[in-house]
This record gives sequence, C-alpha cells and structure tokens, in this order.
Amino acid sequence: MLQRITSILILSTLVFFTISFSQDKGEIKVYKNEFWEKIKKSAEEYNEKKEEPKKKFTMDFSGYDLPTSIHEFSQIWHNPPISQGWTGTCWCFSTTSYFESEIYRLTNQKLKLSEMFTVYWEYVEKARRFVRERGDSFFGEGSEANAVMRMWKKYGIVPEKDYPGKPADQEFHDHHLMFAEMNKYLQFVKENNAWNEDDVLTTIKSILNHYLGVPPESISDDGKEMTPKEYFKSVVKLDPDNYINFMSLKEKPYNQFAEYEVEDNWWHSKEYYNLPLNDFMKLLKKSIRDGYGVDLGGDVSESGYDPLKDVAMIPYYDIPSQCIDENARQFRFSNKSTTDDHGIHLVGYMEKDGEDWYLIKDSGSSSRNGANVGYFFYQEDYVKLKMMNIMVPKDYAEKVLVRDIK
Repeated sequence: MLQRITSILILSTLVFFTISFSQDKGEIKVYKNEFWEKIKKSAEEYNEKKEEPKKKFTMDFSGYDLPTSIHEFSQIWHNPPISQGWTGTCWCFSTTSYFESEIYRLTNQKLKLSEMFTVYWEYVEKARRFVRERGDSFFGEGSEANAVMRMWKKYGIVPEKDYPGKPADQEFHDHHLMFAEMNKYLQFVKENNAWNEDDVLTTIKSILNHYLGVPPESISDDGKEMTPKEYFKSVVKLDPDNYINFMSLKEKPYNQFAEYEVEDNWWHSKEYYNLPLNDFMKLLKKSIRDGYGVDLGGDVSESGYDPLKDVAMIPYYDIPSQCIDENARQFRFSNKSTTDDHGIHLVGYMEKDGEDWYLIKDSGSSSRNGANVGYFFYQEDYVKLKMMNIMVPKDYAEKVLVRDIK
C-alpha cells in the first residue's frame, strides 16, 4: 500500500511540474547590453585622435550677384541628376547623361541607361590591356568621355533598370572595396608574371560579378527580347562615329587629331581634335544655344569652386579675365595645377552682366551640398581656363567651325 501511495505522489509531482512549466517558450532576439555600448562608445571617443577641421583657401564671394537657382537658366532636356556614390566613374555618369540628352534631341525618347553596364566592360578592357602590356598600362577608376561610346560599340548598352549595378538595398554605388580587390589581384599577376589573359579576365569578371552583379546577355524592351548590342542599334540609335572629343592645348598642333596625354586616357586615344581656344569656346557657346548639350572634362580643384554656393569662378587674384588665353591655359596644364579630374554635363546657360553662366549637371558628391542638388553654376571664365575637353556631334561641329574635320 505504501509503495502505491509513493508512486501516486511521484506521478502527481511530475504532472504538477509538467503542467506548471509547459507554457515556457524560447525565442531568438538581438542581444543588447546598452550599458556596455555606452562604455565602449565613451572609450572610443576618449582614445580617438582629435583632429582640427580641415581648412581650405577659398574665394570670398561676398558682393557678387551670383545665380541662385537652376530655373534662371535656359535648359536642354536631361534626366535628373544622380549620384555616382563612392566611385571614380564621373566620366561614365556625365557622358551617359550627355547621350541620353542626345537620344531625346534626335528621337524624342526619354531613356535612362545603365552607367554600370559600361563601367563593368571598361574594367574588363582595362584588365585586358594590363595583361597585354605586361602591367605597363594604367589601371584606375577614371577614364575619358570617349570610352563610353567605345564600350557601347563593342558590348552594347542596356536600360538602368535592367542593370543597376548595385544591390537593391544599397543606397549609393560603392566601388572602393571592389577596386582595391581588383588592383591587388592585378599587382599579384604582375609580380608573379601570371600573364594568362583568360585566367585574369575570368577572375576580374568574378570580382565585378560579386559587387555589381552579372551583366545581362539579353533584355526585354516593349515585349521584344534583344541583346545589349541590338538594343543599342535599334532603340538608342545614335551614330557612334558622329561624336568627337575636342581639346585646346598649345602643346599639340591645332586643327588636327592628337593624343590627350593624361592617365585616364589609358588606351592612348589619339582621337582628340585640337582647336585654338577661340574656336573651342565658340563651339561650346553656340552648341548650348542651339539646343545641344556638351560633355565636359576638366579641373574642379580651384579656390573659386564652392560646393556650398554651387558656383565655380576664376578669382581676379588667380588671373584677370582679360589674361585668360592659350598660354595661361597651357601653363596650368603643364605645371599640373590644371588636372583632368572630373567629367560633367553642360545642360543650360544664362547671360548675366555681359557674360555667360553655364548650368552643369554633376554626379559628384560636391554638387550635393548646396541648394541646387546635383548642379553647379560655372562662370564662362572657369570653363575657358579649366575645362580641357568637350564632346559634340561631328556634323554640327563642322557647321559651326565651317570646315571638314578629318
């Protein structure tokens, strides 16, 4: 009997515990120790090296009647400005924007094309040349405006929606890790004489695929399947041979083609038509007035370049306006105070106090600090002294310059 009672008590106890604790559940949640985070933040702030804010010598704009809004300018059609993020691809953003405006001018189509599709294949071609030149070829993030059409002719192009070139949840383009990885790999190739082109390009593509995604081999447009090259031919419809880069440098013979000798011209293109400065400015000034945008490349490092005011000017203390000529321009290019560091798109103009101001669409971060996000206002003198090359259609340039360009 005692044994039976004991068994009943044990069973009752087990039932009690089972009933009492059967409602317990586990869960997965983010662990937080807010006080530890406070300790950690305090220690980091205490040990952080204190640096004085970086200062820069800049022009004092007080007393100037400057443009303040993009609405003051006569404009050509262009897509809204977008950011190039943490990349060195201004050459592609500016030139893609330029060609989008040209497509609209010629066909009335409002297309948004993928910058990163062009960038992807540009990196592949840079790596190819790096191998073929046994490492004696510049491999960087920059390039030139005429690289865009060069890539389109070879690989075609696709709409931005078909190849955004970044994850959907990533706000800005970011190539700093991608470029470092590719560059480190190519330096390894050079140090070890591993010059197998197929192997190198396969690795470079694998890096690009990881960060940018695999570029599409075909897309659907208006219900029709087509390759990027077919899209370029049948939808974009630009004549690839009708776009020419012009420069104006005294170091080269005028009125003939020559090489633009900067690092970003990594394939040593000699397809730059060198114009006297007066013709260079005449072509630019007339182009925007006749409804043609202009693709520009040049220097944005001057003291008269102010991202907070959206303005770029040449201060009198640098050089008086009347002294800006071919010699002043060449002098700065030769001593490297003018560098080829940024690509932009001229999309409008206004006349103010007897001189031109130009509305510049800019993908760089500096254009996103003022009141007119994605734009700058360039005074005519700034373009005349600091912009090194421009792109316009060949047939239009021949009419303006009254000559055949050969």
